[in-house]
Amino acid sequence: MNGAQALLRTLIDAGVTTCFTNPGTSEMHFVAALDTAPEMRAVLTLFEGVATGAADGYSRMAGKPAATLLHLGCGLGNGLANLHNARKGRVPVVNIVGDHATTHVGYDAPLQSDIETVARNVSTWVRTSKSTQELSRDAVDAVAAAAGPPGGVATLILPADVSWGDGATPLPPHPAVMAPVASNETIAAIAGALTGGGKTALLLGGKALREPALLAASRIAQATGATLYAEVFPTRLERGAGLPAVERIAYFAEMTSVQLAGLDHLILVDAKAPVSFFAYPEKKSYLVPDGCQLHELASFAQDALGSLEALVDELGAREVKPLLQEAANLARPGGALTTDKVCQAIAAVLPEGAIISDEAQTSGSKLASMTARAPRHDLLTLTGGAIGQGLPVAVGAAIACPDRPIFALVGDGSAMYTIQALWTMAREQLDVTTVIFNNRSYAILNIELQRVGAEGAGGMAKSQLDLSTPALDFVAIGHGMGVPSIRVESCEELNAALDRALAEPGPHLIEAIVPSAFSGWKLKALPHVMNALGRIPQPMAKALKRKIAP
Repeated sequence: MNGAQALLRTLIDAGVTTCFTNPGTSEMHFVAALDTAPEMRAVLTLFEGVATGAADGYSRMAGKPAATLLHLGCGLGNGLANLHNARKGRVPVVNIVGDHATTHVGYDAPLQSDIETVARNVSTWVRTSKSTQELSRDAVDAVAAAAGPPGGVATLILPADVSWGDGATPLPPHPAVMAPVASNETIAAIAGALTGGGKTALLLGGKALREPALLAASRIAQATGATLYAEVFPTRLERGAGLPAVERIAYFAEMTSVQLAGLDHLILVDAKAPVSFFAYPEKKSYLVPDGCQLHELASFAQDALGSLEALVDELGAREVKPLLQEAANLARPGGALTTDKVCQAIAAVLPEGAIISDEAQTSGSKLASMTARAPRHDLLTLTGGAIGQGLPVAVGAAIACPDRPIFALVGDGSAMYTIQALWTMAREQLDVTTVIFNNRSYAILNIELQRVGAEGAGGMAKSQLDLSTPALDFVAIGHGMGVPSIRVESCEELNAALDRALAEPGPHLIEAIVPSAFSGWKLKALPHVMNALGRIPQPMAKALKRKIAP
């Protein structure tokens, strides 16, 4: 075998059977080797940010690493934003990044770059393979590093001559590493905190947001009175009727402070302590309340489920019934479209087993509350905060779960970052319903402009956040990429479009023309309301929080 053939066989034997590609000249031997490895599904993308985001979405749903095939440092650089999201979510991804042949490097060719430096920004493991004979070992190490624990992005740099060289031999994978459970001392101490009086909460993240862990956490909450929170942007949250309710930490720091006010103990389970996304003048960045004691039941490298189950046993709560949400039938909306009505329409038709890739931004502020008691579904969110994830993650989720309907909910500005994902949806005939909330604005930035206290913002400043001139035509873009597309401007049109998309296999795009969720007096009032949250009585503050972002 040559290096590329042995690399593919090694990846397949390690369970990596899907590769999202955007190759160039240095990767042609890998591309040719695909015909020797039919077990590897290669999915072509038109942009590296689609490939990396799709690998992230695939791995979130498949529970195992996906691979990418990228061209040199520039190609890897084009995919960095979505690799950043995967890194923050500790999602297993194996990047195969082609490089110039080792004999060519010294000539400083036009595309020559320091790939390792680019890769380290988003990777927990980086290695340049030095020889064809070492390549399979490097691949085995890369997969093990990606799989973890805790899991993350591994980048294997593949010089062209290492790929085309002969004499390579595939290698079997490393044995899986089992994540450890929290120590007996930690479990006993946290059980004491939960039962010792005071206000307590569990903050769940990562794998603690899957059904078995949610059930264990609910037993703990029912036995001790603790509140259950989820991190603000979970990688994958299983939710809906028949599962415990868990309240996500708010994006806005002022609202997080309302949620956590008065806590005496906050217990982290595969999550980090909440902090503000950005710094704001005269506002806190670290959002754990003063005087609240922080505990860590399970770190990123530990077994969240096993640790929760051990805590259930320590509390004697094995027979305690978890509190499960009952199903609710949400009526379909009518009349003029608003962002809330779009969320309601989606909740009303959401089928059992659906997967939502949510990058609706401000337009989706009511989505969580409206879908809370919908049929069971998975929610994939913008874990690292780098926009342009929603469409690619939906591609990856659809490849991983071909029998489940996928909804990609994205804002107009976010959609344009990786709009090429529509082409891959059409090429692969993926069952993805894309709903674009077109408010012709970077609406979240209009809010942030108000919040950060920037002075003197006039017409020039506001024009940097406006997407109305010229207006984006997503129907034309969708048709140009091979996706059946329609524009809707009323609830009745939206309801019909959703029915059609669910009835017909393959991808569909619905462009919903909506006003911004926060505009006019609401936009001007929002900073003042949030500044007041810390000064008004807690019941009133919580009511305002629920009104703005339930």
